[in-house]
Amino acid sequence: MPGIPVGSSPLRIALVAPPYFAVPPSGYGGVEAVVADLADALVARGHRVTLLGAGPPGTHADYVPVWDSPIPDRLGEPYPEVVHAAAVRVVIEGLAAGAGLDVVHDHTQAGPLNAPAYARLGLPTVVTMHGPVNGDVHRVFEALSDVHLVAISARQRDLAPDLNWIATVHNAVRADDWPYQPDKRGYGLFLGRFHPDKGAHLALDAAHEAGLPLVLAGKCAEQVEQEHFEREVRPRLRPADRFAGSADAAAKRELLAGARCLLFPVQWEEPFGMVMIEAMACGTPVVALRGGSVPEVVADGVTGFVCEDPAGLAGALRRIGDIDPAACRQRVVDHFGTDNLAQGYEDAYRTALARTAW
Repeated sequence: MPGIPVGSSPLRIALVAPPYFAVPPSGYGGVEAVVADLADALVARGHRVTLLGAGPPGTHADYVPVWDSPIPDRLGEPYPEVVHAAAVRVVIEGLAAGAGLDVVHDHTQAGPLNAPAYARLGLPTVVTMHGPVNGDVHRVFEALSDVHLVAISARQRDLAPDLNWIATVHNAVRADDWPYQPDKRGYGLFLGRFHPDKGAHLALDAAHEAGLPLVLAGKCAEQVEQEHFEREVRPRLRPADRFAGSADAAAKRELLAGARCLLFPVQWEEPFGMVMIEAMACGTPVVALRGGSVPEVVADGVTGFVCEDPAGLAGALRRIGDIDPAACRQRVVDHFGTDNLAQGYEDAYRTALARTAW
């Protein structure tokens, strides 16, 4: 039984998280971190939120564990996505028949395929596109006319202008959860997957040219990541550099807060890049290559430097002392806080409800 889609009335929202990491995650899991912050922010605004995920509860939302524990070792397999979508559909239909729902907000890959079934119950499905919208993904969402899409950057949306977008909502962090440290240590930081698209090898080249030791941390579990590390990253490591492995939540914060800068030399159309706002929340500027959301996130010359090609990275590193750590933190507070996140999605939900009522 759908609710009233206008005004300031509280909404009944089902948030569907992927099954691979806890919500919030203890380490890797950018999508899950955003979902956790969104759940808490929506609850704080007076909405009734039910979160569907894997493992124990971790937010202020009502919680339904679709899996007893997260399944990170199955990330990338197709079948868990199908199982998750089928189980979620049973829960959603039960909630709709019981206490009632107004909107389903799905953050998974296969879950949006349930949208036609939810539409027959009068429930709109809002889907956040956390990854690139091309190839097979684009084809899926061309076919799903019942899905209301939210982009996480303007660039992501511009690359697929023909799809059913209803909003652009940047990802966010709770700034108070990230340690602000204006006095930095003498290292640069690369923090991310060791995938060729992330450019760890370019970060090493730039840091060495600028005379800056580099600490590298992040996920290196999949075959493509391991091969890239052995081929392009390990041979570049110098005695002053340090490979810190996969950083958990505490280690990530310590590394980000102490770094002179975060290097983000992406080689693809990055849809958002959570680590950039995490760094800035710690007062750590970002030196990045222009790609995807980078110009929307980094204020060039204010919270870091946006370079046009790898040749410019070392020069930007030499000027990193010109950046005020307080300006980095303030940009996150002003533009990438959880209040912005919750307001953006609340507006998206009401837009989807209004369109469903037509």
